Order: sequence, then structure tokens, then C-alpha cells
Amino acid sequence: MLHFNDVPHIIPINPNRFLDKLRAFIRAQNKSWQTEKTYIYWVKRYIYFHEKQNPTQLEKVHVEKFLSHLVVYENVSPNTQSTALNAMVFLYKQFLGIDFGQLQFKFSLRTKKPPVVFSHKEAMSVIDHMQASYQLMALLMYGSGLRISECIRLRIKDVDFDMFELLILDGKGLKSRRTLLPSNLHARLKLQISRVELLHEEDLINKVGAVYMPYALDKKYPNEAKSLYWQYLFPAARIAKDPRSNKYRRHHVHQSALQQQVKIAIRACKINKFASCHTFRHSFATRLLENGYDIRTIQELLGHSDVATTEIYTHVLNKGGRGVTSPIEDMQLQLPEAN
Repeated sequence: MLHFNDVPHIIPINPNRFLDKLRAFIRAQNKSWQTEKTYIYWVKRYIYFHEKQNPTQLEKVHVEKFLSHLVVYENVSPNTQSTALNAMVFLYKQFLGIDFGQLQFKFSLRTKKPPVVFSHKEAMSVIDHMQASYQLMALLMYGSGLRISECIRLRIKDVDFDMFELLILDGKGLKSRRTLLPSNLHARLKLQISRVELLHEEDLINKVGAVYMPYALDKKYPNEAKSLYWQYLFPAARIAKDPRSNKYRRHHVHQSALQQQVKIAIRACKINKFASCHTFRHSFATRLLENGYDIRTIQELLGHSDVATTEIYTHVLNKGGRGVTSPIEDMQLQLPEAN
């Protein structure tokens, strides 16, 4: 089901199929669902590239041929080839216990480009051109530095008004962190929570008010799935069937809907940049650097495991600073009119 594409598929307790065994191995290592999807995708590509042969029957030369093909014939980027390589190394070295050593293949030689960044004026113009129901999501991506997946998966319980923080659970790489919550978003967020509460009350009446709970928490805490604080902050417009339980429930808004809204707004603003939802996150980090905040603090707020990842933003400015204020903190934001 489209609305549940971030919910892991059910696999047999004793899987027989190769990919099911691989999925079970990935989950046993507690890797994220996104990592599982990525590895499975590339292993499937690899299998089909070699005419559906079982990877156990293939050798080092087959891996090298596949990785070279991606560059020579498909012209993939360095990041894409690197992701495919990681999947192959995981497949053979960790899952199958086969170490091919140093692989010899054609490397993608494209240079890494600096991140695309909005100016503050551009960022706010894009947000102003978005539908009211999506503006708050964009404000959080820009004002708090959220990835799109982190934004749409926020639950009501993750919003801490008293501490001016957002709790990001199971972000990229299954890392959790806290980031700032701009004070001028409090009123909008409280209004959004009140709207979710009304919708949730309707769902409870219609017996579809139990939200998806990760890690089988619904079995450990059977009544929590119906609580308000576990509900998604940005729920989907429609009820959908959960492929794991076959129960009908309300999931979060789909990321493609938010991506489409941002894309339309960028065009309406006539911003000639290769921008996307992630550009808001790049712009958040860049604004903090411009305002003199410390690179280590920005690293923590973004959830980067390596400061080198954060340092890509120093192409704008490299200053030191103490304390953090959101780039939208000093703006006077009006509550949207009721629909």
C-alpha cells in the first residue's frame, strides 16, 4: 500500500527465499527500513543483471562487471555507484561470508557539487507559495533542519513546547536526536495538534483510530496506539490498509505530496535552482553558519555522525558562535485561516 511504504514487510519466521533470508539478516543487525529497501533494491538489480542467477553462484568478476556497467552504460553518479558497492559488500562479506578483497571496476569520476541552498528570501517565498496545509511542514524543514522523512513521521509526542525542542526518533542510520523548535511556530503547531485531535476522535468513532506503532510496541502497549500523543502530527487525508496487520488505519502524509507542493512552489517563485525539500535543510545549516554558530553544534542539530559531512556548508561562511537561534525565529507568523 502506497501510504505505508515506510513500514517493513512481513517475512516468514523461517524464510526459504533468498531475498527473505537477506531481509531477515538485515533486520537482525537492526538496520533501518530505508537501508533494507536500498540493499534489497541493489541486490535485485544485481540478480537481474546476471539473468536471475543466485548470487551464491556468482564470483568477484560478476560484481566488478555490474559496478562498471552502472558507470559506463548507465552514467550513474558517484553516490549511486557507492551505494551499489555498499550493497554488494554487505551481500557477500557480511551475509554470505565471502570476502572478495579489493574490487577492480570503473569508477564514476563526477565531481561532488556543493549543496543547493535557498537565500532566506527565496526560502520564505517558496513557503508562502505553498498550500496552507503544507506550509508548516516546510517551515519545520527550514526552521529546524529536518529531512523530509523526519518531518512527515513526527508524532505529537515528539513536540516539546516547554523545552523548545523536537525529538527526532530513528532518523537516518537509526540515530535519534533533538533539534530546536522555533518559538514562533508554537501557535501553528498547537493549532495543527487540535486539528489532529478532531480527526483522531472521528477515527476512533469509526474504529480506525489505532496508529501504526514501530517495533511491535502495539503488542507491548495495546492501548497506546489509540492515544492522541502517538498520532502523526501530519496525518494522511485518507485511511489505508496496513500491509503488516491488514488493518485499516491513518498513516502520515505521503512524502511525494509534500515534494510535489515544494516543486510547484519553486516554479511559481521562478527560482532557477535544482532545489527540493532537502534544500530547506541545506539552507538551515547555511543560515546557522552565516550567523556564526559553531560547526559542532550544527552537526549535532543535523544529526551527522561525522563533522566532515557538516563541513560541506563551510563554502558559505566559517564562523564560531554560541547558542542557536532558528533562522525564522524573529519573524511574525500569522495563523492560517480556517478552511
